Amino acid sequence: MALYDTLFSELDVSSAQLLVTDSDFRDGDFRKQLSETVKSLLSLRVIPIFNENDAVSTRKAPYEDSSGIFWDNDSLAALLALELKADLLVLLSDVEGLYSGPPSDPKSKLIHTYVKEKHQGEITFGDKSRVGRGGMTAKVKAAVNAANAGIPVVITSGYAAENILKVLQGKRIGTLFHQNAHLWEPIKEVGAHEMAVAARESSRRLQALSSQERKKILLDIADALEANEKVITIENEADVAAAQQAGYEKSLISRLALKPGKISSLAKSIRVLANMEDAIGRVLKKTQLADGLILEKTSSPLGVLLIVFESRPDALVQIASLAIRSGNGLLLKGGKEAKRSNAILHKVITEAIPDTVGGKVIGLVTTREEIPNLLKLDDVIDLVIPRGSNKLVSQIKSSTKIPVLGHADGICHVYVDKSADMDMAKKIVLDAKIDYPAACNAMETLLVHKDLVQTGALNDLINDLHIEGVILYGGPRASNLLSIPQARSFHHEYNSMACTVEIVDDVGAAIDHIHHHGSAHTDCIITEDQEIAEIFLHQVDSAAVFHNASTRFCDGARFGLGAEVGISTSRIHARGPVGVEGLLTTRWILKGSGQVVDGDKGVTYVHKDVPVDS
Repeated sequence: MALYDTLFSELDVSSAQLLVTDSDFRDGDFRKQLSETVKSLLSLRVIPIFNENDAVSTRKAPYEDSSGIFWDNDSLAALLALELKADLLVLLSDVEGLYSGPPSDPKSKLIHTYVKEKHQGEITFGDKSRVGRGGMTAKVKAAVNAANAGIPVVITSGYAAENILKVLQGKRIGTLFHQNAHLWEPIKEVGAHEMAVAARESSRRLQALSSQERKKILLDIADALEANEKVITIENEADVAAAQQAGYEKSLISRLALKPGKISSLAKSIRVLANMEDAIGRVLKKTQLADGLILEKTSSPLGVLLIVFESRPDALVQIASLAIRSGNGLLLKGGKEAKRSNAILHKVITEAIPDTVGGKVIGLVTTREEIPNLLKLDDVIDLVIPRGSNKLVSQIKSSTKIPVLGHADGICHVYVDKSADMDMAKKIVLDAKIDYPAACNAMETLLVHKDLVQTGALNDLINDLHIEGVILYGGPRASNLLSIPQARSFHHEYNSMACTVEIVDDVGAAIDHIHHHGSAHTDCIITEDQEIAEIFLHQVDSAAVFHNASTRFCDGARFGLGAEVGISTSRIHARGPVGVEGLLTTRWILKGSGQVVDGDKGVTYVHKDVPVDS
């Protein structure tokens, strides 16, 4: 009590000890006066501190006997919370909260929300607390009793700084006990393998639908997004505010924000996708192998896709709609910075999917720990598509046997040739850099023919970029000539209002530079010389190569694909913006009339092409 007095006095409040016993709570008059006493003390800036009056306790052994109305500080706290009709009870422990096993066991996990039906039989308690007589067992019992009576309870560490304030701010720390907790959390957690299997089973039901039925699902999703735009915006703004407060980079915050009109734009893209020709089960090639024996090569969904993406919640919408259109099951793992946006978008989309398919066709992975487990599931996941930083893509590629589709960097080049129309060059260069600097298809390196130095055209381009607020870094030649800082590396993705500038001798040097320092994403030449343009278009080994057009055109929606799951720089399966066709594989359908091989004795092969529509 002396310590309480000293510490509270620093806050200009006092403390007072109230000693109670079991018999006090059996007294109706005492219970009526209790609330008034506490209110009076608080109004006088006095903090009441309750303790058991051991001197007159009716228990034979206060530290061992658990009979009576309360038997330790935790049960006393729960009893007082009920009597005082508290809004919240916080029980402080020497660990972070309730764990699935002893906190010292590395396999034990912190339980954020206690659900009696799920956790009661699963928890293994360790030793009693070092500082109290009840330990975690007593805290859980007290918390369950208070929560059942309608008082929310949080068990958290008393050693961590400002934990009580964090609880009051609603932050997810410790373990929450609430009478409605069973409505918030599934009784049985769905593991990584179960989630993938459920997505596959649901995808097969999706594939069994008619093209019109799949189209209707997409149209319903588009309508649902527009109908829920307000709540989606609220959740997204909360994510953006949290990211700003956490000090995230501006480029990440830019990708995180769903700007005005974005939901309408996404809904429009989904409707475009819905109205496209159905790609599932399309006959790509038909061959007559022999008399009465017809072989068809048909398009088919890949199966189950795992998409790991950072920052951009709009990617969730595009990917989910493409999965529906292509008949694939889908597991999504978004960045923690977009947690609330991803959760509401997933909820809106899955609720628009009919029960005949089931919302499990699109699973949302919510914890980072599940990713390593998912990457091991090569038996139920068919393709991984990472969308994010070079580090993320590299980590995933090195951690899985599952095929990985995607790109690590978007180091896009614009080469301005000596014969370029400089008015056109100015428009394209500025658009490629400033239209959306955080995009993977934004220009990161500007290459300029050496002759443009003498004509002054290079200085004009540099001035235009400076005026727009672009920070410039140079290669060895450009930095000396233009007096700008030298770039640390040509292989650098700024994702912001910055870019590298370098001077090259000719188109061959530009191509060599791109091959040495680029990422095989999107590269552009600006020239009026058709022969030079053809050399560039045919020799630059990138997923997308443009002539006299901004690199920003490299996008699934702009290509007419409806949407994209990402842009692939791989050379196998799909390259460039990956739409529906990039999420399909092929199957062989053979239709016969009783033929057998029998050593090929009775079969006369003709291998004749047949019109696919016959």
